Amino acid sequence: MSIEIRNVSKQFGDFQALRDVSLDIASGELIALLGPSGCGKTTLLRIIAGLETADVGSIHFSGEDTTDVHVRERNVGFVFQHYALFRHMTVFENVAFGLRVKPRSERPSEAQIKQKVMDLLKLVQLDWLAERYPSQLSGGQRQRIALARALAVEPKVLLLDEPFGALDAKVRKELRRWLRRLHDELHVTSIFVTHDQEEALEVADRVVVINQGKIEQSGTPQQVWDHPASPFVYGFLGDVNLFHGRAHEGLVHLEGMELDSPEHHQAQNAKAFAYVRPHDLDVERYTSGAGVDEDGRPRGIVAQLERAIVVGPIARLELIPTGDHQPAHNAAPQALIEAQIPAQQYRDMGFAQGDMLLVTPRRARVFLDQASGI
Repeated sequence: MSIEIRNVSKQFGDFQALRDVSLDIASGELIALLGPSGCGKTTLLRIIAGLETADVGSIHFSGEDTTDVHVRERNVGFVFQHYALFRHMTVFENVAFGLRVKPRSERPSEAQIKQKVMDLLKLVQLDWLAERYPSQLSGGQRQRIALARALAVEPKVLLLDEPFGALDAKVRKELRRWLRRLHDELHVTSIFVTHDQEEALEVADRVVVINQGKIEQSGTPQQVWDHPASPFVYGFLGDVNLFHGRAHEGLVHLEGMELDSPEHHQAQNAKAFAYVRPHDLDVERYTSGAGVDEDGRPRGIVAQLERAIVVGPIARLELIPTGDHQPAHNAAPQALIEAQIPAQQYRDMGFAQGDMLLVTPRRARVFLDQASGI
């Protein structure tokens, strides 16, 4: 079942939840709607489901206009964050519920229902819990039962709203892998809402990043990570350092260093900012003269090591730029630079709190401030 979303807008009072959203979802695709709280992702999911009505725009399922079709007729399955299982029913009865409430003409026989439910419970690897009640299950087990119940009615579209949001990190990771494997087996067109970047990048075929009711970018996890289309996407996907400066004819001057930026060769002293991920920073001990290249251009930022967090194979360094090479005790909190290097390298270099280090970006993404023009 393919889904075509065309020019959908939705307003709640003065709040504009969605602004002219258009999106095509291929049959059998697993899509993540990713964005911060209040960005409109759940509203879009509810409009696809038929639980909300768009003010403007249309929804088509495989070419058929379903904009005004009732939620019951859309044949969608739901999985919500808080399971929504019936507490007074066993696991078996919960999964069977959707089949038993079908109109008599469509309802399978009891024998068929039993077979179908047990097959689904085996699929989610919980057939041994059929006679238990939800209160006797762990959070992860309840969520798998909620998924089995959603799949029981053979939905053409599966919609998941923050499905693992209420679970702890370890269980969430296990269920992410499990959902991906299940999807590869069933190929049901699936859309899940999340604000967890790692979850979206790990599970989805395609990530749709939403901000303030608009789609900022849509692409494979690799595309949105490697080539963020906007400052918002760059800042939202993982940790990032932000540097301010000016771009002029292919060179960017940023807080004590210069970077080549050939994509902005037309810029004339334009306001610019650069995003650098913590693992894209080289760190070395600062020595006099180390901060300039052969042409005398500044090549990095001199900073003082304020704190190092070494957990597992990675050392996270928190550094304060010093500007004039003096310790910046009164630096504003936003001046902090975060770098990540292998823990072994950190130990080999013998860095200690208070050391003066030189931080050099290996890779940066430069954006011009649109207001300043080129």
